[in-house]
Amino acid sequence: MDTHTPIPNAYGMPPEIAEYRDLARRLVREELMPLEREFLASPKNGYALPPITNLRETFDKATVDRLVKLSRDVGFWNLMVPEQYGGSSLGMLAQAVILEEFNYCAVPFPFANVANILYECKGEQIDRFLKPVIEGEKTTCFAQTEANAGSDPGGMMQTKAVGDGEGWLLNGTKMWISNAHGSDIIMVQAVTDAEKRQRGGITMFVLDRHTPGVNIDPAGLPTWLSGRTSQYIVNFDNVRLGPENVLGEVGKGFSLGQRWLTIHDRLLRGPYALGKMQRGLDMSIEWAKQRITFGKPIAERQAIQWKLVDMHVDITALRSMTYEMAARADAGEDVRAEAAIVKMCAGDWGARTLDHAIQVHGAMGESLELPLTSFYRLLRHAQIGGGTSEIQRVLIARKLLKG
Repeated sequence: MDTHTPIPNAYGMPPEIAEYRDLARRLVREELMPLEREFLASPKNGYALPPITNLRETFDKATVDRLVKLSRDVGFWNLMVPEQYGGSSLGMLAQAVILEEFNYCAVPFPFANVANILYECKGEQIDRFLKPVIEGEKTTCFAQTEANAGSDPGGMMQTKAVGDGEGWLLNGTKMWISNAHGSDIIMVQAVTDAEKRQRGGITMFVLDRHTPGVNIDPAGLPTWLSGRTSQYIVNFDNVRLGPENVLGEVGKGFSLGQRWLTIHDRLLRGPYALGKMQRGLDMSIEWAKQRITFGKPIAERQAIQWKLVDMHVDITALRSMTYEMAARADAGEDVRAEAAIVKMCAGDWGARTLDHAIQVHGAMGESLELPLTSFYRLLRHAQIGGGTSEIQRVLIARKLLKG
């Protein structure tokens, strides 16, 4: 049973966005949901893998090819790609609405997984790095985090790139880098001016993963998040880079990293969490109506009703917040603090909602045949990855107290 009702047009949502939303919802029910049990049972699926990579790791070629063709045919493949590169004209609000639908199911839907900062590519970088990623031929990873510079990368980053007149010599170690071993392209931040650091002294480089001196331990860093390793340590040992490896401008790499974090790892955590939260609520309502204890459905017990209400309230509040912040981003506002609000609430409320869903289901909630435990792990991780909930509070407070 699916109790997920259409979102009302209270925000003046353009009809074309509502149409895309309904199309996405239909594709999830008809194409992805029938594959979910197989996906959940596979030890090969990994939470941090790009959608197309994750599909290829899990399903046969015919299934993946069918989904990729479907994505291209209906226009979702280039959902997040700018018009100048053949993408849609849909903004952040449309993306948030559509991505919420696709996050309702554990099976990822294939689309071009392009980090927004990769559009800083210029000249030959476009053909070498950007276009292959748009076409799904290559994948990327973003290397900022270090062992002692997770929450304070600007002040504590140790990875350095030293210029010698002809290019750069890159040395250092990055940690907890998602999909590093399976990626083709690495976007890495390095200190190029130790005095300026995040204020003009950190540069973003883009390079092939197989560049001499780049070493990634294939064993990775196993976590509880999925059945396979998708987090890695990346060592850069005297990696020779040229001017063609600088992404954007020298010294401007920290702001590029913040742009990636603001959109991909914070604002879009909203729809990432909302789809999973709504699925947890829908499943819990259905289960509560059919589960009989002591002669009546548990849906008639106040303890269960209140959990359902709490889940619904969290979803409603997060959805309103996410859509507003996405619309403000479309209007050109600086939404760094607003994205931090979305990210913080998506992690905290998302984990709480899925915890309620598991509790409502009792022993069945722990079954690996259901997506609830997988969703819970991912949303509990959202309180850490991309900046902890505490760091988001620091960012929000900084804006509140500014001036």
